[in-house]
This record gives sequence, C-alpha cells and structure tokens, in this order.
Amino acid sequence: MAKFLTSREENYSQWYNDLVVKAGLAENSAVRGCMVIKPYGYAIWEKMQHQLDQMFKDTGHCNAYFPLLIPKSFFSKEADHVEGFAKECAVVTHYRLKNDPNGGGVVVDPAAKLEEEYIIRPTSETIIWNTYKNWIQSYRDLPILCNQWANVMRWEMRTRMFLRTAEFLWQEGHTAHATKEEAIEEANKMIRVYAEFAEKWMAMPVIMGHKSETERFAGALDTLTIEAMMQDGKALQAGTSHFLGQNFAKAFDVQYTTKEGKQEYVWATSWGVSTRLMGALIMSHSDDNGLVLPPKLAPLQVAIVPIYKSMEGLERIRQAISGVIEKLRKAGITVQFDDRDTQKPGWKFADYELKGVPVRLAMGERDLENGTIEVARRDTLTKETLPLEGIELHIEQLLDEIQENIYKLALERRSKRITKVDSYEEFKTLLDTKGGFFLCHWDGTPETEELIKNETKATIRCIPFDAPEEEGKCMVTGKPSHRRVLIARAY
Repeated sequence: MAKFLTSREENYSQWYNDLVVKAGLAENSAVRGCMVIKPYGYAIWEKMQHQLDQMFKDTGHCNAYFPLLIPKSFFSKEADHVEGFAKECAVVTHYRLKNDPNGGGVVVDPAAKLEEEYIIRPTSETIIWNTYKNWIQSYRDLPILCNQWANVMRWEMRTRMFLRTAEFLWQEGHTAHATKEEAIEEANKMIRVYAEFAEKWMAMPVIMGHKSETERFAGALDTLTIEAMMQDGKALQAGTSHFLGQNFAKAFDVQYTTKEGKQEYVWATSWGVSTRLMGALIMSHSDDNGLVLPPKLAPLQVAIVPIYKSMEGLERIRQAISGVIEKLRKAGITVQFDDRDTQKPGWKFADYELKGVPVRLAMGERDLENGTIEVARRDTLTKETLPLEGIELHIEQLLDEIQENIYKLALERRSKRITKVDSYEEFKTLLDTKGGFFLCHWDGTPETEELIKNETKATIRCIPFDAPEEEGKCMVTGKPSHRRVLIARAY
C-alpha cells in the first residue's frame, strides 16, 4: 500500500493527495469542491474537536448553535465584511422543487422564489450579532462567551482536500464584551489557546503574530494568527483570532446600559480553526511510508499483530497479551488486537504504518516461549524485542517520547529554514532555492506588500509577537522599518 505513494521529493502535492486517499482520511464527493471525510479521518478530527472543546470550556466558553442560512440583507450592514466574502457566497433563491410537466425530471418551481435570498453561512458574525441584540441590554448581560461547532460554505474554485474545500467543518467563537481592553485580552487569550493545542497536541510548532492590515479578517481591527511551516517550506495559517472592535455592534445596533446608566456599544471578538488542521497535521509530520500521527491525536495508539500457525497458537497469544491490553486501556490508551484472518501480518504492518499508528506490537509463538514481544515505533521506523513483563509501562512512556520526538523533529526542520534577509534580490533567490520562512524588514505600506506578492507569490504571514524592535530598511524600498515581519509562500 505505502509503496503506491508518490514520494515527497518527486511531487509533494501529489504525495499529499495520495496520502489523504490511501490512508482512508477523505475522498472527493459528487458535489464539486466538497469532500467526504471517511471514518478514520473523522476519528482524528473528533479527537481534535474533543480537546479544543475542553480547552474552550476551561476558559469559560459555552457552545451554542446558530442557523445555516443568513438573510442577504444582514451582509449589507457591515461594508468591509460583505466585500470580504461577496465572491465566495452560495445563495439560496427558491424554497421548492416540482416535477417538470415536460418530463424533464425535477426542476425549481419558479413560483417558489424567496422574497429575500438566503446566504449559506461563510461565517456567522452577522447572524450572531443580530441575535446578540436580543440578548444584551445591560452590563449584567456581559460578557457573552459563545462557541459554535458547525459547517460553512465558501465557494472555492481550486480545491484540495482538507486544505481548501467549498464546505468545511470548523468552530467559531463569538464573544461580546463591555470594554475594549476585555475584548483585546480575549482575542489574545484564544490565539494562545490555539498555539498550545498546535504544539502540545498536534506536535506542530507555530509562530504567533499580527496579520498585516491587508491580510486581516474582513471587518476586523486586528487579526492574530498562528503560522506553521509544512515540510515543503510553505506556510499554513492554522488558526486566527480577531479583535472586531465595535464594528458589528454598530452595524446591528447592539448597545448596553453601563453601571452609570449610559448607553455604550459592545466590543467583539471572533476566532476559529477548521478541518484545515487535518491538512496541517498530515504535512507537518508524515513521510513517504504514510501518516505519522502524534499519539495524542491518533485514533488507534497501539496495534497488536499476532503471528500464528494455528488457532491454538492464536489463542495462546491472545491469553498472554490480554493482561497488557487491559492495563493499557485502563491507562486511557487505545489498543487493537488484530486477529483478522483475511490479511497476512506483513499486510497489516504496512497498513498500520500507512495509517500512522504510533506503536505496533508483534507477537509470535517463539516470542510466547521466550516471554518477549516486538515493539515498532512509527516515528523512527525502528523496532526492538523486549520482555513482555512490564511492557505496558514501557509503552506508556514510549507514547510520550514519540509525541515529544515528533515535535522536536518538526521544530528542527523549521529552525533550519528560517532565514533573515535584508536584500530583496537575495530574498527572491533564496525563496526559490531554499524556501521556508523569511524574516525581513518591510516599510509597512500595502503597496510594497502587494508588489512582493505579485512578483514572488509570497505574502506577509504575520508580524511576530516576539519580533524585537530593530531599526532597519525595507528590503524593497529602503524606507525605514522598526521590526522584521515573517514572509513565506503559503497554502
């Protein structure tokens, strides 16, 4: 199975597509630009969702749900927002079908035209702030800290599974606050939640920073981002948090009465991550043999393959390993004893390797006699034979070690491909020959930003939080610059 993967070196894009399909994560659907997330892929997303949901609740947020369809007029209330999404909107114009009297099958009933069209949500700020108007009257009603797990639709012309599809799954937090300071604190808190999840659960190092004005979310005063580097050196925006100011509160007239009895507009944030994280997970760690999954997000953490010649041998192996399985499951580790007789052990080994199962155990009848078991690691593709006694404690430690090692390898790859550059000519040369992230001086103007994008297809990914004050000159114009920004080609 794994040998049918295109190698990363040969064609990185094809390798990614091959892996998504052959590892059973997703497949294209009958709807153009949309995908079917298969059970194994969805199991990974569920683990992501479960952990993030707990992190949101630990920071005081609760879940709610808002309609999929949004009245078109809502998008006219915030000019920057509608302009940002206008070209991506799917529009519902009718509410009924009928049989064609001429025998042409089912057709739209022209008499069932809606008085006002609905937009399938590309994001929910408008419908939520229209709702918040009914929820907020006084300072006692604030803050509102809501999150929604949902699907959204953005009409994409060029799609790639998980990375960019017309419909995708995500969560979107929408919060309302009495003061500007509270809202800014919320936006900063949530981008740090995303960074913690990316690094501790996905084992994916990220750089936090502010988006440039041009790259901000439509309708935001500030957009915070986490940027990750994929193995091919391209950036991937893995999560964003937006300080929306009072723009949506003013658009939907959401005011509250202060303690002093004055009327003030509410301050807002929104923040979200999507199934794009699945693409980030795949491209951060996987290799030419298949997926490499961090143990914390692997649906199956330990696979046990018995190697036997008779049913009696299988039962002896099953009995010998049953105590280990019970102890691992009590420790919260997912284990599968693969006694299928429809596939040979070699096929099973390749399948678990392709699917990124962190630890594979193999036990034959000779192991049974010797009281040993073979332990194989997916991250290093190494294996060793160890005593069966106490193996469950070794596996628990090994899973932690694998999680740390996957992060360490990703961090080392990124560190080798972050380059400080002062010359535009050098930047263009290294962008093509080395790739990766570049720390460069920029004069802060959208004109220079657009020029870099048009000439190199690289974009300003963020102004890093930890970028020190540093006097320099813009690599393009020579104008003064006070700190470096992160520039890269991106997904």
